[in-house]
Amino acid sequence: MKFANYYKTLLALSLTLSSLTATALPSDREQPIRIQADTGQLDEKERVAVYKGNVIMTQGTMIVKGNTVTITQNPDGSIRTFTSNGGPAYFEQKPDVDKEVVKSYGQQIQYLVSQDRVVITGNGKIIQQGNTFEGEKIVYDTKRQIINAGSLGGNTGTGNKRIDMIIQPKKESGN
Repeated sequence: MKFANYYKTLLALSLTLSSLTATALPSDREQPIRIQADTGQLDEKERVAVYKGNVIMTQGTMIVKGNTVTITQNPDGSIRTFTSNGGPAYFEQKPDVDKEVVKSYGQQIQYLVSQDRVVITGNGKIIQQGNTFEGEKIVYDTKRQIINAGSLGGNTGTGNKRIDMIIQPKKESGN
């Protein structure tokens, strides 16, 4: 009986997550989602799935890692958000065929699917085409490929409230 409930939960989680669409390579949306974790729990009534223990979630070029990954759904069954917490949480995705993979780190990474936004808080860092962006809070618009970095505001006790960006010079062609 315990095995049947476990199998039913895993099947429901698989079907639930099949609607996750990430804005990146068009082929990513057509790829299956794979989640590896120590434990997984689905609350169908609340439309929330929680995975714990060295979680690794992949779909095409998208990779999400964390100690805990929480996925929420809209009433129609589509994915609303996924939130990765960890020391640090990690998100990467290839934005286009001719672009390098964008990598991001932070204490928490939240992907707002319908807004095509990744919000990184707590020692956030994004590496994009050799450029680095660091700050307490970073918002990455995956569709428009725009990064905004800043502080969380208030007395958060997380250290430096200034951002740190390193932008690589453009390489001259023909030399």
